[in-house]
This record gives sequence, structure tokens and C-alpha cells, in this order.
Amino acid sequence: MALTAAVLLSAAAFNRADACTGITLVSKDTSHVLARTCEWGGSFLQSRYVVVPRGYTQTALTPSGADGLEFTARYGYVGIAVMQDQFVTEGLNEAGLSAGLFFFPGYGRYESYDSTLNASTLTDMQLAAWMLGNFSTVDEVIDAISQVHVVALSPQMQTVHWRIADATGRQVVLEIVGGRPGFHENRLGVLTNSPGFEWQMTNLNNYVNLYPGNAQPLELAEGVTLSSFGAGTGFRGIPGDVTPPSRFVRAAFYQTTAPQYATGFETVKETFQILNNFDIPVGIEHAPSSGPLPENVPSATQWTTSSDLKALRFYYRTAWNSTIRCIDLKSINFDKVRFTAAPLDKVQEQPVEFIRIR
Repeated sequence: MALTAAVLLSAAAFNRADACTGITLVSKDTSHVLARTCEWGGSFLQSRYVVVPRGYTQTALTPSGADGLEFTARYGYVGIAVMQDQFVTEGLNEAGLSAGLFFFPGYGRYESYDSTLNASTLTDMQLAAWMLGNFSTVDEVIDAISQVHVVALSPQMQTVHWRIADATGRQVVLEIVGGRPGFHENRLGVLTNSPGFEWQMTNLNNYVNLYPGNAQPLELAEGVTLSSFGAGTGFRGIPGDVTPPSRFVRAAFYQTTAPQYATGFETVKETFQILNNFDIPVGIEHAPSSGPLPENVPSATQWTTSSDLKALRFYYRTAWNSTIRCIDLKSINFDKVRFTAAPLDKVQEQPVEFIRIR
């Protein structure tokens, strides 16, 4: 499989993005729901959903253009791929394993590419597909990661880290630093981008003063009492910018204070409501000197997903159509279905319902 210039350029373009926000909620019926955004304000990502049957074989890319690892799916899965069908960025398999990549610029470092190891080499953009097709639990992924060599298609490309969870609710973050893979237990269920996950967790201690609700009135002197202007003063000081550390803090507090719903379906809808707060206007990523804004990208947040690991349902919406759509994995016969890749939106136009008054 020759590595074409188009593949390399498209992958490099996507690797310039560095804004993704992930949260996790658990319903009263023990449904674990993982949701996330995917941002890129530079151009259209050509995102498409993919349906991958059991027995589907892929051959990994390598920087030299030679064939890399060949892997065959033991489990069927669905997900969203960007730029190329094999670049699965977020997905869910029929065993309840969820895997997705989040950008990790400046802090990760993969091992150096060695052409003598092509048979066990795959690119970072294909690792999620490898995990979804081959494993059912987090432990299986941890045990198998040493069998593969993860590289970038080009030295200029940024690195990523991965969020992985299984049907039990266990969730880990995989970061490759200094060429070595390391797993961090993610009991909070939040992930953004750089710096590393452990730093982000430590940084939360800076916001120990935040709490839901309103601050109590404070009397400074006789007849001089301070009181809240409105609701939410307990969160006064929560960071509002779109940097990864600030989004991590906001996501942690928003998900922690969210109501717990009875079912996974209600919880999925709540994850979309929470992630509304993380939609990034496309213009905020562009300095005036960087040239005109892309005309066909209405938001840097190009799509948002939510995966119910118990019901085996994969939901998504896009910047072009905020209608939530669902792929029910239980309705798919992964022995018979063909590999499918289709655009997320049939028409890139936000539906508007006109209310007719008579």
C-alpha cells in the first residue's frame, strides 16, 4: 500500500487541530456514557461515519510508504473517521469498548520509525481502529499495546493521546511519552489535550474553592452587604477560555454537578447539553494576520459524539446539523454487513422549522 501524498497531507492537516473535550456520565441504571467534541477550525475535515464488520482486514500505513501492520477485526464497530476511512477518531465496538484520540501537541513522543518493524507498525491515526477491532476490555488493550509500534506519518505531525473505556465503566488514558506507552486510570472521566493527564488532574486543585449554587451574602460593614447578582456565583472564577487546561476544569465541574438521570438515553441527551458549552466559534482560532476564515466551516467544533456503552448506541451531531443521530450497534449483523463509509450529513445545512401562525 503506497503512502500517497494526499494521505500524508490530509493527515498532517488534521494533526494541526488541538481542541477536543471529553466527559463521562453514569445513569442510575449503570449506563456509562462517554461523550466528546472534535474541533478543527482550519478547513472541513471530510468526516464520515464508518461501519466495520467482523473479519474486515486493514493494512496500516508507514512513513516510508511500505505496508505496515495487517489487522483483522474480531469485533464489529462503528465510529467517525476524518480525512481517510482508516483514520477513526472516535468509535464504539459491539463488546462495549470505546476508543478515541485527542490531540496532545508538544508533550507526547512516539518511538522512532524503524522500517525493519513494519509488520508490527501502525500510525497514531489508526490505533483506535486497531483497538476497536481487536479488543473487548481495557485490560486486553493494556496487555497488547507492547506488541505494536506506534509512529507518526511524518515528523512534522503532532502527537495524540487516547481515551479508552469498556462496558464495566473502567476508563484509561494512553499517552506515549519518550517512546513508551503509559496508561493512567481516569476515574474522573474527563479528557482534553496538553499538558499531560496527570498535570491536568493536579491542576484541578487550584479550583477547590468552586461549588454549585450561590455564594452567601457577606456583610462588610453596618448597612453594607454584598450579595449575588444572579445564579451561579459558587462557580465564580471558573476559567472560561478555550485552552485545554481551562476546558478540562470546566468539563470536570459541569459533569460532576450534572443531575443523574434514570436511563442511558436521558444521560446521552444530557451529555450533548453539557458539551454545548464547549462549542468553539471558528473565528477565535484565527489571528487577523492569518488570512480569511474558512467559509464552509460554521464552527471549530465540527462534530460531537456520545456513546452509550451499555445500550451499544453511538450518537452524533455536527456543526451543520444539530439534530442528534444514532447508530444502534445491536441492530447491525456484523457478520453480514459490508464495510460502510458515508458523510455525517447528507446535506450540510442546519434544518429550520418554520412555525406557521394562522
